[in-house]
Amino acid sequence: MKTKTSVLLIILLGTVLSFSVIQCQRAPKAAKVGEPVPDVTLIDTQENKVRISELRGSVVFVNFWASWCKPCEQEAADLESAWRDYQPGGEVIFLGIDWTDTETDAFGYLEKFDISYPNGPDLGTRISQAFRIRGVPETYIIDQDNVLRAVQIGPFRDLSQIQSMIDPLLQ
Repeated sequence: MKTKTSVLLIILLGTVLSFSVIQCQRAPKAAKVGEPVPDVTLIDTQENKVRISELRGSVVFVNFWASWCKPCEQEAADLESAWRDYQPGGEVIFLGIDWTDTETDAFGYLEKFDISYPNGPDLGTRISQAFRIRGVPETYIIDQDNVLRAVQIGPFRDLSQIQSMIDPLLQ
C-alpha cells in the first residue's frame, strides 16, 4: 500500500512541476532596458483601449501608481505638469496604470491631482506582471520603436528629472 501511495505522490508532484514549467514559459518576458516592451493593452477610464504596440512612433511614458501610495502623491503634480508640457507636440504619450486599487479611490486620486492624461486600472495585474513591477510608483519610458529606454523606481524628484529622461528621446 505504501508503494502505491508513493507512486501516486510522485506522479502528482511530476504533474504539478510540469504544469508550473509550462506556465512559466507562457508568461510574458519581463521588460528590460534596451529590449522591446511587452505588448499590453490598457482600458482607460474613458473605456478606450490603448495598446502599447499601436503607440509606435511616440515616446511612451508608463507610470504605475496607486491612490494609497504616498510617494505617488509626491510626484503626481510633476507628472501632470510634464504631460501638459509635452501633450501639444503629440510626440509623447503618458499612460497611468492604477495598481491594486479600488475604482472609487482611483477616481478620487485622479481628481485630487487634476490628472488629465489617460489612466486605467491594471485589471488582474496583467500589465504590472508583464513589466514585472516591484511596487509603486514605477515608471517605464519607451522610445518610438517600442524599446524600453529608462526605468524609474520610486518617485521622481521634480519636473526636470522627468524631462531629462524624455528629452533625449526626442532629439
